[in-house]
Amino acid sequence: MAAYSMDLRDRVLADRDAGLSTEEVAERYHVSVAWVNRLLQRRQETGGEIGPRPQTKFRSRLLADHEQRLRALVDATPDQTLLELRTTLKTSASVSTIWRALVRLGFTFKKNGPRRRTASG
Repeated sequence: MAAYSMDLRDRVLADRDAGLSTEEVAERYHVSVAWVNRLLQRRQETGGEIGPRPQTKFRSRLLADHEQRLRALVDATPDQTLLELRTTLKTSASVSTIWRALVRLGFTFKKNGPRRRTASG
């Protein structure tokens, strides 16, 4: 969703400063009451800065380039631990990152496979 325009922000604050309630301003401009309150709070905290903030840029997956190699390693030696896989890949990725990559690749971790569990005596 795109950020609200500076024109809208200026009109909302002008009407709020003119004495309209937060609810009235929100209804008039079809925005949420929470957004009006956040805009007021931000103007107060920053001394007048009300422009949209830059969008967060998320990092790409750490193991995106290693997925085919990871699949080949698990297919070749399925009994390797996550620590052994990390050492073999020569990566700084955490064990949980390797775990999530394996889940994304569709690997399961059940040891008994197609065999039935043994019943308790």
